Amino acid sequence: MSDRRGFLKQMTALAAATAAGAAWPSFAAEAGSSAWPPYRDTLAIDGASGLMLIYLEDDDPAVERELQAALDSGLTATLLTVAPSGRFWLNDAAFEATRANIRKWGEIIERHPGRLASIRSHDDLVRAQASRRLGMIYGFQGTEPLGEDLERIPMFRELGVRVIQLTHNRRNLVGDGCMEPGNAGLSNYGREVVERLNAERIVVDLAHGSQRTIREGIEASKAPVLISHTGCRALADLPRNTTDEELRAMADRGGVAGIIFWPYLRTDTQPMAIDVVRHIEHAIDVCGEDHVGIGTDIPVAPVERTPQFEHDNREFMRGMKEDGIFAKDRPDELYTFIPDLNTADRFDTLAALLSRRGHSDARIAKILGGNFARVMREVWG
Repeated sequence: MSDRRGFLKQMTALAAATAAGAAWPSFAAEAGSSAWPPYRDTLAIDGASGLMLIYLEDDDPAVERELQAALDSGLTATLLTVAPSGRFWLNDAAFEATRANIRKWGEIIERHPGRLASIRSHDDLVRAQASRRLGMIYGFQGTEPLGEDLERIPMFRELGVRVIQLTHNRRNLVGDGCMEPGNAGLSNYGREVVERLNAERIVVDLAHGSQRTIREGIEASKAPVLISHTGCRALADLPRNTTDEELRAMADRGGVAGIIFWPYLRTDTQPMAIDVVRHIEHAIDVCGEDHVGIGTDIPVAPVERTPQFEHDNREFMRGMKEDGIFAKDRPDELYTFIPDLNTADRFDTLAALLSRRGHSDARIAKILGGNFARVMREVWG
């Protein structure tokens, strides 16, 4: 996510509104069946998502609604960010915050064993899918918690971290993020980090990287990489998106790119479901159906668009434009979700859209999560 502090402030406000009694729709619950019939038997993975439970007290009625959204989603797993990101961390604050987040998520999963599962292996994914639980894959969006200590990589693996993104938008010790004008690529230390991630069987994620960081990360990794949440730069020429050249290089090494739901899918107005489909189809054309997934970069539960949320969201977007994340001529009414996919079961709806456009069930299953699962199996062992 582009401005992590601002986004978390926005999401905390949303959690508060939810606690006050907001209701969340569920397409699957209302319809009584899947929009795409094979969905409930499909291993579905969101490459950038999560629940709001870490912001809620145990006795908050919103907890049950979050858990219901997890069930309604039909997802097998989400790649959950447990590390702080989106700012400079020049001391051990990120390290300590990450360990605290991991502890807290472990406690949350232990309190809800029938609804949630910790994912540390491909077999865990299979078990989560079979038991209709939502699996949590711990990941970082930036290597700041590592500091300058490579030995923290095996330590975090022992704590359950299975995916580490090298950079967020800014430059760090590993390399340049996508908003850095210098486009400096990987540092020498960054190459050491990639080598150690490979050795510890942790997936390398290149989302948010500068063009050189993405290209050099692909070249440096001996294992397939993810670009967990991105768009296609050929369709929307924005720094957060990935060029066709990088997509091909990633696919040549066996990697997967997840299509994001943020306003990076267009350069003008609000993206809608058809824009998600366009980016998925372009990525398929460029790098093949075995290398495309979905990384929404939004919470599992849909957004209740209350008047307060609309006000807060406009303020949030104005701040994003002031920070240069979005162009100043973009409308204040942009959303970091897709309005016509604003339900927990958005993967099911998207699958039905792809099916109606002639994509085979086998291809759709790969996009919904099969491709991410393949990389995870290959890297985790």
